[in-house]
Amino acid sequence: MNFTGQWVAFKTIVYREIHRFMRIWVQTLVPPAITIALYFLIFGQLIGSRIGQMGGFDYMQFVVPGLIMMAVIQNSYANVVSSFFGTKFQRNIEELLVAPVLEITILLGYIVGGMARGIAVGSIVTLLALFFTDLTVNNWWITISMVLLTAIVFSLTGFINAIFAESFDDISIIPTFVLTPMIYLGGVFYSIDLLPSFWAKISLANPILYMVNGFRYGILGVSDINIWQAYGMLVVFVIIGFSVSLYLLAKAEKLRT
Repeated sequence: MNFTGQWVAFKTIVYREIHRFMRIWVQTLVPPAITIALYFLIFGQLIGSRIGQMGGFDYMQFVVPGLIMMAVIQNSYANVVSSFFGTKFQRNIEELLVAPVLEITILLGYIVGGMARGIAVGSIVTLLALFFTDLTVNNWWITISMVLLTAIVFSLTGFINAIFAESFDDISIIPTFVLTPMIYLGGVFYSIDLLPSFWAKISLANPILYMVNGFRYGILGVSDINIWQAYGMLVVFVIIGFSVSLYLLAKAEKLRT
């Protein structure tokens, strides 16, 4: 298949992925927005008023970037893992594998679909945040690039999880036992400067810390880590995730339930 054919296949996958979560937007876009709004209310308004300032900002302003990034992470991941495993479970993936469509075309289509849902929910959460606090962007380039790179990383993570999953229960293991703890311990609600030195060093092993702080720097201009370290971490994870995903898709051994 030539470039035009690959482009048509890519657009078709992206359209299907976006149409899939937009068709049931009440289930895919509204619930996570409501959940994050509750975080704004509880942590920002009720608890934040008692905490005062953190990092030179009101506590509400400090946690908003982390909560936005949390929405992007969870929804980029959820869209790809559920969609690709559903395709695999229903045996539709076999039609893609025998078609003259390159593995990279399939992978890019799912990545863009995951990014679309993650960014859509992140945008809704950002609009909701404006009802609770004032937001000004310190650096648009860093803010946008951090969101895009993070959405790519967790779209790839969801893709890899879907390949290895053998049942619908398997696709909930990573979010429950890995992703959620990493998010809560990734500096969403606090600065690691508050931690004892030992635990602060342990936190540096959490990749989500770099994503949250990179995005926080883009919004507020403050970060617990060097912004170039954050970019380096994200680029490395994108390269590793993309390479592993492409290899597993080409190998195709795990794509049959």
